Amino acid sequence: MIWSLLADALVLVHFAFTAFVVFGGFLAWRWRWLPALHLPALAWGCWVEVSHSICPLTPLENHFRQLGGEAGYTGGFLAHYLVAVLYPPGLTWHIQWLLAGLLVLLNAAAYGRLLARMRSERAQVP
Repeated sequence: MIWSLLADALVLVHFAFTAFVVFGGFLAWRWRWLPALHLPALAWGCWVEVSHSICPLTPLENHFRQLGGEAGYTGGFLAHYLVAVLYPPGLTWHIQWLLAGLLVLLNAAAYGRLLARMRSERAQVP
């Protein structure tokens, strides 16, 4: 029972991390220290996307599930839980690179807006 709960909790952490990778640049508008955590997470997320690597949380989740008497799964976390959304049928490496590029562009827009606000605030200080 505890192992299944740990596996489920790890899934929630994994989802939260994935959301942070995608939207963390916008959270930096509120918390100016956040880029120190988000930029490495963004780099990791892009690397996992384009290198076909598996995040270390996935084997750990599978291990907890096996200890709890459940079956693990093959492939990565995103492929297992978000396959219909992020990995549609016919997904090619070109599309994966496009997704990584969109991830970078989305966050570049967020950080660009943040930098513009910071410059504007600095210009207003006498």
